[in-house]
Amino acid sequence: MQACPQATFFHRAGWQSVIRDVFHHDTYFLFAESQGVIQGVLPLGHVNSRLFGNSLTSLPFAVYGGVAALSDAAANALEEEAQRLAQQLGTDHLELRNVERRHTDWPLQDLYVTFRKEILPAEEDNLLAIPRKQRAMVRKGIKNGLTSHIDPNVDRFFAVYADNVHRHGTPAMPKRYFQALMKTFGTDCEVLTICSATGEPVSSVLSFYFRDEVLPYYAGDFESARDLAANDFKYWELMRRACARGLRVFDYGRSKAGTGPYAFKKNWGFEPTPLHYEYRLYKRESIPQNNPTNAKYQLLIATWRRMPLAMANWLGPFIVRNLG
Repeated sequence: MQACPQATFFHRAGWQSVIRDVFHHDTYFLFAESQGVIQGVLPLGHVNSRLFGNSLTSLPFAVYGGVAALSDAAANALEEEAQRLAQQLGTDHLELRNVERRHTDWPLQDLYVTFRKEILPAEEDNLLAIPRKQRAMVRKGIKNGLTSHIDPNVDRFFAVYADNVHRHGTPAMPKRYFQALMKTFGTDCEVLTICSATGEPVSSVLSFYFRDEVLPYYAGDFESARDLAANDFKYWELMRRACARGLRVFDYGRSKAGTGPYAFKKNWGFEPTPLHYEYRLYKRESIPQNNPTNAKYQLLIATWRRMPLAMANWLGPFIVRNLG
């Protein structure tokens, strides 16, 4: 399915073992076949949570999903089977995280956008394509003596990432999840860490590689990164290295409209493209809103920020496994 236009990194079969082994959710990776040739795939994960509901999703913990198929017939057959399975499992809803709209009559979650941009062949052209203000931040990082390193494991990444999400009041994924990603996807899952001039890690990003694209997916910064311009430098280094590898697309990933990450990516010269998360509702009246912008979670977020980091890292995995 590498040649299928709708296929993404999240359609890879390895996600089945990651979701099952780390989070203990049942997975159903459907495929349509004709004359021995796979015509389409639809990866599904079943998350049954007392806190956040009972759902069948393509795909939990992913920003992209839905059907990847070479024909309408294959796509329709896969979606019909997904609907049958969702009802058999007694779920509240089926969620397909589509990039493009497929069903205008299905309820739509329009909260998220994605940011994608071409990587130019020459390194200097990519630097000049960054708007002036953000380009100045990249140059500030260079002037501050920042360096980038490809890490062989997730140790430094996790320390930075966990500290970052704790400051924002959200639970961290378990460290074993990131270890499983690197083990499962090999060189297509990579950690890039930024160090200060004295060699201390200040920022880090875990990225996925698929076809000719790079997708920085999980990231974090220590508070010291702000004055050093380490965040901008980090993404420039990732783009620079991707250019050297001959990649063609930099996928800045999903953001919620009106948030800081959304503004940051816009300031880098990326334009938002709406994502079309479509739903079939079975036992609920409206689309779930299990995200930090929901007002009912503000007290929890404020409490989480005050929690000691060690306790947050211990408790976090019990919460995030139910979010999907």
